[in-house]
Amino acid sequence: MTSIEITRGDITGQDVDAIVNAANNSLLGGGGVDGAIHRAGGPDILDECRRLRATEFPDGLPTGSAAATTAGRLAARMVIHTVGPVWSEREDRSGLLASAYRESLRVALDRGAASIAFPAISAGVYGWPMDDAARIAITTIRDELACIPTGSIELVRFVLFSEQARSAFASAADAAPAS
Repeated sequence: MTSIEITRGDITGQDVDAIVNAANNSLLGGGGVDGAIHRAGGPDILDECRRLRATEFPDGLPTGSAAATTAGRLAARMVIHTVGPVWSEREDRSGLLASAYRESLRVALDRGAASIAFPAISAGVYGWPMDDAARIAITTIRDELACIPTGSIELVRFVLFSEQARSAFASAADAAPAS
């Protein structure tokens, strides 16, 4: 059975197989989690992101998609870059946010990761309300874990930067039925 953990901390310090980066579609670094991962991991991450842009994603990584690179100097083995949607009051983009989690988990599985750490995708500068972002994240991950072979992913950890975010994810986990 996969363990799901929710903690407050710095995602760049996680000793897991894969760290998920809440990236922008350029894959060339940015602020928030994206900037922190690039700074802590060093230039090897950016070099691989540039190669991805030159080959697989010349127009940028589409929203809801995911791609992996080295983790550079991080303790993790790889960084999985995903682009979450910008929050909109007029358009329901929940499916794109769920896809960012689902695709990140798929890439981790394809690359043989047994442990993965997620931030709160889209809940920073992209403006997604934290309680809803947490609900979508927890529900999506639980639904996906129910469909994969037992033992393939041993640990999913949500690493949240603030106590407010950690509390929202803990509440969502308590409210969502286990799959």
